[in-house]
Amino acid sequence: MEYRNFRKTEEKVSLLGFGTMRLPLLREDSKKIDEALAIKMIRKAIDAGVNYMDTAYMYHGGNSEVVLGKALKDGYREKVFLADKMPIWLTKEAGGIHALFENQFKRLDVDFIDFYLVHSLDQKNWQKVKELKVMPFLEKMKEEGRIGKIGFSFHDNLDVFKTIIDEYPWEFCQIQLNYMDANYQAGVEGLKYAGKKGIPVIIMEPLKGGKITQFVPESIQAIWAKAPVQRTPAEWALRYVADFPEVLTILSGMSSIKQVEENLQILSSVLPESLSLEEHKIIEMAANEYSKLIKVACTGCEYCLPCPQKILIPNAIDFYNQWYLYHAYVPIKRDYDINMLKGRRASDCIGCKSCEEKCPQHLPISSIMKETAKIFE
Repeated sequence: MEYRNFRKTEEKVSLLGFGTMRLPLLREDSKKIDEALAIKMIRKAIDAGVNYMDTAYMYHGGNSEVVLGKALKDGYREKVFLADKMPIWLTKEAGGIHALFENQFKRLDVDFIDFYLVHSLDQKNWQKVKELKVMPFLEKMKEEGRIGKIGFSFHDNLDVFKTIIDEYPWEFCQIQLNYMDANYQAGVEGLKYAGKKGIPVIIMEPLKGGKITQFVPESIQAIWAKAPVQRTPAEWALRYVADFPEVLTILSGMSSIKQVEENLQILSSVLPESLSLEEHKIIEMAANEYSKLIKVACTGCEYCLPCPQKILIPNAIDFYNQWYLYHAYVPIKRDYDINMLKGRRASDCIGCKSCEEKCPQHLPISSIMKETAKIFE
């Protein structure tokens, strides 16, 4: 496994980080994790050298923290850096900052969290962080030895990212980055901005929620085929992110043993700035082609859920994107009809926009639901 040093304190962090937002499921219910398989996957990754484990309060309906805590029993906790996040928008219903914080420790069954993030900061949430005096609380928790480094994850535009970076002495940050999102949200410029300030950057969504590795369109396959070195779509995507020296670790939300094995193989010996100019041009060509094909930049994070109408919004958007990616391939309509339950389809959207308030990508979801309904219903 390739490792990169955390600046100032010099801890060695594995280039591959294990994200626990997409653990394997039972009966396709996002709250019901296949615990046995998930624990096997997590421990396999740790045994292979992965030492950064990432979770969050609401992943898998709160069960991600529980399952990760179980996986870290039997001596595995001592082998890793554990990262968790505080969702400011849930603090009121969770009983406040302190109650939410303590519940995380209870779920994980640990007494220390190495990397603690303020979750999904944007301009609105950053103001709320100040109003609730979250940072003084976290500083106190650090002084008491409950948490280690303090950071934040981010979903807004570049200017907001720079403002947040400049207004607090952060020890690290986490941004969304892949070759499709080089100029989206913080993007490459934000990565470089944090790097110049000596702030290590953790990457999420390197595969855009799997969208740039699954069901690869023929036009994209043709571009990869032109490359001087043949690689899988996942390897191209991960190597693109790993090429930046500012990157500390790359989070992958793995949901199968096969994905764990593939990611371990890809990131076992990848050095920064190792891609050639020709390879960068190939990646840029693929990104440009995808941009022409993908209609909606949804990562499937499920922050938009639950929907008051019980619509599985990410599923509906995925069918919408597939329709354009695969040139109106008729069987997609059949799949939509089978998988989108009656009474919980795109046409059932009432336009309340509660999902749009929670979407980290700031997508016009209610409009997308109307368009999806026109195509499939």
